[in-house]
Amino acid sequence: MKQTIRILLFLAAILILLRILSPSLQSDVSFSQAIYDRSGKLLRLTLSRDDKYRLWLPLKSISPVLVNATLLHEDKWFRFHPGVSPKSLVRAIWHTYVKKDRKIGGSTITMQLARIKYDINSRTISGKTSQILAAFWLELLYSKNEILEAYLNLVSYGLNIEGAGAASLVYFHKNADKLTLSDALALSVIPQSPAKRMGRVTEGIPANQSLEQARKVLFAKWIGKYPKDQDQKSIVDQRIILKRPSDLPFLAPHFANEVRELDPFDPVLNTTLDLRLQRLIERHIKSYVEANRQKGIKNAVVLLADHRTLEVKSLIGSADFFDQKIDGQVNGARAKRSPGSALKPFIYGLGIDQGLIHPMTMLKDAPMSFGAYNPENFDGEFSGPIKAKDALVKSRNVPAVDIASRLAPPGLHGLLLKAGITRMRDESFYGMSLALGSAEVSVEELAQLYAMLANGGVLKPLKFLKHQKEETGTRLLSKEASYLVLDILSNNPNPLQGFRTDWIRDHLSVSWKTGTSFGFRDAWSVGIVGPYVLAVWIGNFDGDGNPAFIGREAAAPLFFEIIDSLKSQAPEINEYSGKGLGDLNLTKVEVCAVSGGLPGPECDQRVPTWFVPGRSPIAKCDVHRRIFVNSATGLRACSDGARGTRPEVYEFWPSDLLAIFQQAGIPRRVPPPYESGCRMDDTASRGAGPRITSPREEVVYSLRMSDLNKERIPLTAVTDADSRVVRWFMNEEYLGASASGKPYFWRPKAGTFVVRAVDDLGRTSFREVRTQLVE
Repeated sequence: MKQTIRILLFLAAILILLRILSPSLQSDVSFSQAIYDRSGKLLRLTLSRDDKYRLWLPLKSISPVLVNATLLHEDKWFRFHPGVSPKSLVRAIWHTYVKKDRKIGGSTITMQLARIKYDINSRTISGKTSQILAAFWLELLYSKNEILEAYLNLVSYGLNIEGAGAASLVYFHKNADKLTLSDALALSVIPQSPAKRMGRVTEGIPANQSLEQARKVLFAKWIGKYPKDQDQKSIVDQRIILKRPSDLPFLAPHFANEVRELDPFDPVLNTTLDLRLQRLIERHIKSYVEANRQKGIKNAVVLLADHRTLEVKSLIGSADFFDQKIDGQVNGARAKRSPGSALKPFIYGLGIDQGLIHPMTMLKDAPMSFGAYNPENFDGEFSGPIKAKDALVKSRNVPAVDIASRLAPPGLHGLLLKAGITRMRDESFYGMSLALGSAEVSVEELAQLYAMLANGGVLKPLKFLKHQKEETGTRLLSKEASYLVLDILSNNPNPLQGFRTDWIRDHLSVSWKTGTSFGFRDAWSVGIVGPYVLAVWIGNFDGDGNPAFIGREAAAPLFFEIIDSLKSQAPEINEYSGKGLGDLNLTKVEVCAVSGGLPGPECDQRVPTWFVPGRSPIAKCDVHRRIFVNSATGLRACSDGARGTRPEVYEFWPSDLLAIFQQAGIPRRVPPPYESGCRMDDTASRGAGPRITSPREEVVYSLRMSDLNKERIPLTAVTDADSRVVRWFMNEEYLGASASGKPYFWRPKAGTFVVRAVDDLGRTSFREVRTQLVE
């Protein structure tokens, strides 16, 4: 007795081990993927690697009505037999091979699964024997539910469709758990003769007679077991309409391709996409491209995401997925392109965080050199002194480069690396041109950066699938800097709007920025509107430039067309109140309206600005200065407060800005010259000394030997408003003098020299210059 028990226990252990080690019934089989939008609408059902529609679903995801109808039709004793039904086999042999009056199948569901799984030819005696043995083996290793689940996922439902999940989507455009009784009965009878019952199904034409008859016969059996469904007879009697694979949706193709790459194995992908918004934006792109085709606008990319959750609501990777002329199947949302000025907000955010600027800081928009780099503005003009907030909104290049040049490491390059921007090169490769968008980013990456501003400076990755976990993110900017940048960008006017926004009741704030790449290859509009981040790109995938590809003229109109539609189609955009100041470390202070510095007693005009205590610059205004003037001559007195003098306030602008004022015909109240006899020791200690702008630092000047006598290098310097003359020295040799703001042309020699500029008040500066001879 003990020996028998040991043997039984050993056999049980072997059986348990075999069950544990046995492979899944879906192994070695490739499957389709069903991709859904956020509300459960099918976007696409893909083909498996062997070109079948075969979607694996757990048994609980298949309608119980279909399960019961299949058991009733195929194998009503499935739950009780060991894999083979002797009675069914004998009956099948008797009618098929002995009497030969009709063909009857004797295979159980387990036997049918064995034939499918192990590719058994069951039409021969040896094949049938192998099928029976394989059925016993399956029953030994797997549970009834596992076998039934595998059968319903692998059995043929006609054409190239296998499994109830795929069949439900193809024939009825329904998920397998949403089938009606009529649907389930139709599917249940197909596997018995898929070629006969599905061979002639055409779109819009009722199923063939064989399928209808089999369905009604099965319904009669169903009523015998489930009499409560007798009231379904009128529905079942109606001829059923079946769809074909060609009717399957193929929606949001670029988005669907991308989520498949994110999760290539999950049979069901529930995404974040909002099909309603996707179709809305697709219509806008189609009409916009068509209306602007004569300008050479043929392609567009748009991404819309909820910046609160980073869930992607809409992604259009090209204007037309099927247009080969524009390489429509390329997903432009992931392509790396030059963003142009769209990176400037992050320079200003870093400038605020590092205490270089506040919104009203006066910046200089004038010719400036940064080593060998001489940035110009898009319009080729210079504005002179400009407030930081205006410089960002008006997208002035020189102030942005100036701020970027003063950032402490890691600066803009470090921010982009920390943000995970791919394919970044060393900072030295870009130089100062990085501030104007020389590093390439994708639409998705840029959208993440702007969403970071709306999330208080914390960068999080975009979410495409519902099950993606929300990440804690990476802080790139402070909450205060992020808020101030968005506040500045909210004053960027809509270029198509001919009236002031404050005239509109319930005006929707849009914080946005444009970008235009070098060579007019890319036009961008990116921004925050309500709970969304919206990014629009216009251009050609092959990189061909077009003068029409200007951010404000090519991308902004589409950007605002989409926003106008969102206002009416997406109520949440109007209901979103945004984030208040909350616990932001911000305060309002008064600054000089002209210089943006903390006002002194000489500053008559003052304006409020946001200020970050302990971080924003606290320099006092140095434009308005009180000096003493000789009451008789009107000249500047040598000493302050002397008898016969009176105090007056003048504006001290550097010479480069004064030149811009003069070109624009704007008079400024500049200080008078000193009266004669003033000691240079006294005058040199007042005001700012000259700042040499040419020759440039870190530049080696090449002199052609053949034209050495004709070579000239301009010596220039920016001087304070009270300077009239600059004298130039090379090493200890006096070269000559020039009027303030004007160049002196030096005839150079080969070597290394120290150039020194001394103004007429004794203030000085110096710089090293290197030259070399070339053929």
